[in-house]
Amino acid sequence: MKHKFGIFEKKLSGIKKKDLLRTLCDSKVEKQYIFQNGKKLLNFSSNDYLGIKPREIEYTQFQSSSRLVSGNDTSFSILEKKLSKHKSQEKTIIFPTGYMANIGTISSIADKKSTIFSDELNHASIVEACKLSGAKIKIFKHNCMEDLETKIRKTNGKKLIVTEGIFSMDGDWAQLDQISELSEKHEMITILDDAHGDFVLGKDGKGTSNFFNVEKKIDLYISSLSKGLGSFGGYVSGKKSLIDLCVNTSKTFIYTSALPASINQYSLQRLESNREKYRKNLWKKINLFHTRLEEIELSTTSTSQIIPIVIGKEKTAIEFSKFLRKNGIFAQAIRYPTVKKGQARIRISITEWLSEKEIEYTIQVLEKAKRRFNLK
Repeated sequence: MKHKFGIFEKKLSGIKKKDLLRTLCDSKVEKQYIFQNGKKLLNFSSNDYLGIKPREIEYTQFQSSSRLVSGNDTSFSILEKKLSKHKSQEKTIIFPTGYMANIGTISSIADKKSTIFSDELNHASIVEACKLSGAKIKIFKHNCMEDLETKIRKTNGKKLIVTEGIFSMDGDWAQLDQISELSEKHEMITILDDAHGDFVLGKDGKGTSNFFNVEKKIDLYISSLSKGLGSFGGYVSGKKSLIDLCVNTSKTFIYTSALPASINQYSLQRLESNREKYRKNLWKKINLFHTRLEEIELSTTSTSQIIPIVIGKEKTAIEFSKFLRKNGIFAQAIRYPTVKKGQARIRISITEWLSEKEIEYTIQVLEKAKRRFNLK
């Protein structure tokens, strides 16, 4: 009789042979650095884009309960009202994570009578949420409005469209001006996952829709407190009826413990900080990095703080990442299934923490890596 865990060991062996095995490494993050195995590295894999300086918070007893039972601490309503104002929406609800916000919200407002139009490069949480909703799913080519409209015209009934604002692995932006126009024309519900655009783009960091001047045309915002804001949690903003529906039907909201109040207080501190100063400094560094990449002729499709350097083969991407690490730079190799097979890449994240001198050093190392790995 075969060992009952043999099937799992075989599956792991298959993952390893394809250069797709992932392992955990103990780390400690401090400002622009990450410490691993006694080595101090420049951290180019952080989503703490604004780099707001942390302040002490008062820790209180954790609620240890669902918000619908005894976990609805007063800190939630305070923070939610602030976030509603930030997004110019009627109401907001906070989820424990951005992943849970996507899963719970999309599966609550879509059903078997719905058709969801989803960009092919949308985040895994959106993909899973669409499946859980039971709706018919139509995937359109990345940022291709012609393909999207063709699919919309062939569809009747309740229609929803969901897209990221800034795409998490490619760093390019959704064509929100065109998407909102199509959505309005065909009376669709528009859902925007702005996890990577929120607090980074637009006036006062109001996000991708503000940048495109289509705020009033987005029906539901899903975002993160863990990225630009550098705290923890996810949130959803929109019409009162949509938010109330989520409170009553979203399983990832109902059947989980609430975030600790101290986390909400930390988010509130950062929300009310001088974010615009950090945001302007961040964009100076983003623009500098892009300019220097062009000068060393290292191509990327990104126009944001997320900069992918597409390598291709998974094994080569791992070796590229190791080369950076040997030179004091931490930038992870991103492989299938996070990206398509054969499109492995180094995903670089620019944060306000980084100095211009550190950016310049990193460009020099990337130029050496480009020659070493024969990148074009």
